[in-house]
Amino acid sequence: QVQLVESGGGLVQAGESLRLSCAASGRTPSIYAMGWFRQAPGKEREFVAAISWGGGTIYYADSVKGRFTISRDNAKKTVYLQMNSLKPEDTAVYYCNLHREFYNILRMSVLSPWGQGTQVTVSS
Repeated sequence: QVQLVESGGGLVQAGESLRLSCAASGRTPSIYAMGWFRQAPGKEREFVAAISWGGGTIYYADSVKGRFTISRDNAKKTVYLQMNSLKPEDTAVYYCNLHREFYNILRMSVLSPWGQGTQVTVSS
């Protein structure tokens, strides 16, 4: 089984930046895409960003395009999310997950149980 631990969240003001990290451990597939998701209070979990194993294919939700950047370090089994120009509507718990197939990440079809997530709060 795969374990996921997210970190890096916090309380920031609108316009500021945060960098999230997510480390995978356990029996990860030999090759896998990774993604970030978020869940705001009272709302369903939604897709944020995805990155393929080699980093050559990346996809963002329209709401974060141009502000967020996803990256990964395969040696560390870690995926990152650099979040710039944060807005109050970015407030949510952020989660990561993975799948062997990139496009399953976009469909929110994931392999691992969800981790605890990391809280991001953006004040106006």
